[in-house]
Amino acid sequence: MSIARIAPVTFALSLLLAPLAAQAQDPIATVRVGFDRNGVTQVATSGVSDIQTGRAVTADDPVRIASVTKLSVAIGVMRLVEEGKLDLDADINTWLSEPLRNPAFPQTPITLRMLLSHTSSLTDNAGYWNVPLGEKLDTITRQSEAWDREQPPGTFFRYSNLNFPVIAGVMERVTGERMDKLLRRLVFDPLAIDACLGWPTCSDAAVQRAVVLYNLERQPQVDNLKGERRGCPTIAARDRSCDIEAAWKPGDNGAMFSPQGGLRISAMGLARIGRMLLGGGQLDGVRVLSEDSVRLLTTPVWSYDGGNGAIIEEDEPDRGGFFCRYGLAMQHLASGDGKACRDDLFADGRPRVGHSGNAYGLLSGLWVDLDAGTGVAYFATGASNASNGAHSAFSAVEETLAKPLAQP
Repeated sequence: MSIARIAPVTFALSLLLAPLAAQAQDPIATVRVGFDRNGVTQVATSGVSDIQTGRAVTADDPVRIASVTKLSVAIGVMRLVEEGKLDLDADINTWLSEPLRNPAFPQTPITLRMLLSHTSSLTDNAGYWNVPLGEKLDTITRQSEAWDREQPPGTFFRYSNLNFPVIAGVMERVTGERMDKLLRRLVFDPLAIDACLGWPTCSDAAVQRAVVLYNLERQPQVDNLKGERRGCPTIAARDRSCDIEAAWKPGDNGAMFSPQGGLRISAMGLARIGRMLLGGGQLDGVRVLSEDSVRLLTTPVWSYDGGNGAIIEEDEPDRGGFFCRYGLAMQHLASGDGKACRDDLFADGRPRVGHSGNAYGLLSGLWVDLDAGTGVAYFATGASNASNGAHSAFSAVEETLAKPLAQP
């Protein structure tokens, strides 16, 4: 695609977001990339990636993208399914060293399809990330609080981050590879993206461009790197040591690199994932997934019928009607009537698939319209996760970022 097609709108987003100042503090940085099957169609940025240095944010700067991470994990799962190493509907105990069962329903197998679609009956009530180096994820999954004791696996949607450390453990067990390195091999390298779970497998150039995440008080929360790889890239051991190579054992602790939300990737990188999905699994002549795998990813597994799921973000109870249809790590938009289901982020009634993210003052999204062949990737830092949108359960910032900008 000719670069002439791309309309850079540097700092134009600050003008579009200006009306939000009366409701809440402006985000510190915003980035929006529009794309279609052929390439990037629009780039817009505003603000800084690092308050202290004043470095202007760009669409190539990697950011901790939060739950959009889950979609990249699902792509990796589908590649292993295509290789015959995984089966979406097999009992995951086929691969785990320690059996995983809901103690209230011990005879019901749990599958990858359930984990990817948040219908496994796992919850986040016992935690999902707080496993020190050298310890096992089953310190969480063995706790009664980790499970929905009323709904059997496969019957009820409850968004749970814990599903994805379990998935990562399965992936490590069948390949013998550490999750951050595995996702790089299966997803990021084929798509020519400089992205990583944590920071160990990203380039030095990516580390130098890291976007700092801030809370609403403008205090740094995550990735205040100052151009260097700082600290332990996972939760250190209880003795504060951080020897990952010595401590890692395949499948013991799938939470090590935060497969539920720890992906560092730029908006341009997200756009490449979106273009691959629009291309039926192919990007720039490289086949990453089969068309059948993309179809499986983007087909709903669960749809809200009035009582078969929790349609809120349970750690953000104000966001009622946020989830009403979900596939394999794929959130579906415009799935309801606008009353119980308030998931029409774009306010045009068109079905879209992708994923949202929020953590540490970041809001993010990757959304594709499969029929129209278009999509958008965006993020904002230093932003409130309030459900204050005009027409959806999303925030006003997200509703603004979803809109295409007028050409200059």
